[in-house]
Amino acid sequence: MLPSHKGSIHLFRFQGIDVWLHWSWFLVAVIQIQFRAHLYSSYIWCVFEYLALFVIVLLHEFGHSLACRSVGGRADQIVLWPLGGVAFVDPPPRPGATLWSLAAGPLVNVLLFPIFLVGLVLARHAHLPYTMPNFYQFVSDLCLINLVLVCFNLLPIYPLDGGQILRSLLWYMVGRARSLMIASAIGIIAVALLLLFAIRTPWLGVMAAFALIQCWSGLQQARQLARIEAAPRHAGLACPTCHQAPPVGDFWLCGQCRRPFDMFATQGICPHCGVRFNGVRCMECGQGHPLHAYVQS
Repeated sequence: MLPSHKGSIHLFRFQGIDVWLHWSWFLVAVIQIQFRAHLYSSYIWCVFEYLALFVIVLLHEFGHSLACRSVGGRADQIVLWPLGGVAFVDPPPRPGATLWSLAAGPLVNVLLFPIFLVGLVLARHAHLPYTMPNFYQFVSDLCLINLVLVCFNLLPIYPLDGGQILRSLLWYMVGRARSLMIASAIGIIAVALLLLFAIRTPWLGVMAAFALIQCWSGLQQARQLARIEAAPRHAGLACPTCHQAPPVGDFWLCGQCRRPFDMFATQGICPHCGVRFNGVRCMECGQGHPLHAYVQS
């Protein structure tokens, strides 16, 4: 399950994007600072290091969000939590738009790497390992942390960036549903391999468990997408945006009783609880429109 802003502190809003910090971040911060304390002569440098990690992750997530917006998608929330950050992005359901939204996050870290590397080289030339060992250790660790974040995020494990980038590339060749199914299956295999290293590194076990849950969720979503692709279509109806006819079947979920139904077969009325919906989201492009807008002229 992905984190939400429930139980989180609202930090700020930038470019229409709300940034939240989950309460558990503080708990892990204390543990991490204690764990890294032996590297510095003062705890303050451990605090600086953890805050720097916070900034690096935040820039990574803003890369996702701003890239998604550049292709016409929706991105208005970032949640930071102990396992990293989550940018809630909803790009247009096209492989190119999805690929750019996902690749932009690791690209931020790639661009940061030469900056940290130059800083590390300059620090060595200035003999900071001897004159300012704490500061040199700080710069060195930031360079390493940024590199590890890039490498780890690009692992082909869904829902890490690498797994989702793989899914976007496969989308070009095998379609939306099958690409998600393949990426989720590869993710499960990769998680099994990751568990071999989790024996000595507990946090890898936590990450593996989280990834396994998301891979399983991806498989379920892929089956649903496959059902939508194979379903017959409502004759005489078409989305005003993508001009695709909506599928026939119980694919829309009622916001009141949480039960699925066919929005067009019932004219927007949930047959289970009687709630009426005036708008509907297209299963193909994700855009929402009034029901009457789907009628072909």
